[in-house]
Amino acid sequence: MLRTRLIALFAVTALAASAAGCGGSDDSSDNGSAAGGADKVKVGVIPIVDVAPIYLGKAKGFFTKQNIDLTLEQAQGGAAIVPAVVSGQYQFGFSNVVSLMLGQSKNVPIKAVANGNNATADPAKDFSGLVVKDPAITRPKDLEGKTVASNTLKNIVDTSVKDLVRKDGGDPSKVKFVEIGFPDMSAALDAGRVQAIFVVEPFLASAKAKGWKTIGSFAAVSPNLTISAYFTSAQLLGEKADLAKRFTEAMKESLAYADAHPDEVRQIVTTYTTIKAEAAAQMTLPKFASDIDKTSLDTMSSILVQEGLLTAPADTAKLVQ
Repeated sequence: MLRTRLIALFAVTALAASAAGCGGSDDSSDNGSAAGGADKVKVGVIPIVDVAPIYLGKAKGFFTKQNIDLTLEQAQGGAAIVPAVVSGQYQFGFSNVVSLMLGQSKNVPIKAVANGNNATADPAKDFSGLVVKDPAITRPKDLEGKTVASNTLKNIVDTSVKDLVRKDGGDPSKVKFVEIGFPDMSAALDAGRVQAIFVVEPFLASAKAKGWKTIGSFAAVSPNLTISAYFTSAQLLGEKADLAKRFTEAMKESLAYADAHPDEVRQIVTTYTTIKAEAAAQMTLPKFASDIDKTSLDTMSSILVQEGLLTAPADTAKLVQ
């Protein structure tokens, strides 16, 4: 979710224009359905905790019940997923909501059709954390003049940190951000190359195990902050509205099940990531709400305008199907 890179959103604008003029594929071996059979659907996902519900939903037969033959294909991030969805290689994809809003601002023809995950509503116990090692740094405002690691620049992580600094009375323009992948952040903080890191699970649990403290989180930005969503192309919605509806229903059931069965979430995460059972047991899980919180989307949209990433608020009513 969080590894989605902005570069994709600019790159796919041209791709979207060309794809919009092309008809849908009739190749049943790729994205159609056999006569009388289930619709074959490929979904681009990222191997992180956030997508556990769709893996659980597949295992529990929720998609089969909706006459969907689901294939999950892992990608490094939105640089692969967004254009693949727009071109029809994937029928649906997973992305953080900031990238979807920025894509909409570039006229990329995509629509969010199902929720992904949310903050936990408890700022002190979220699946994300703004972590520091120096005991002299006790609040977000203290990050003025400091360097913070973000997995991607000008996206949901650094935007959230800036909001936390501003809310605490600080000046976010005085905070420097460097792009470092989640797996490498702890080493950078330990070596003093950065003074703070913003990580998600399972990296948060391992950072806390070192005795480092958390001074912020997604939940501190907004209690029920919507982090990610599943999306599809405007073309698929126009041509296969019923398929999109059935996919959304299967996702809602999957999200509700995941939220009610945290032990099964922890177990299934070990089947599609390199996370071990011991580490999974220590993780704080995100909230898996069944529906997209549009108020939360508006909150993030306002923050993006404040940070200059959007020139006007996102039209969230049009972004969400």
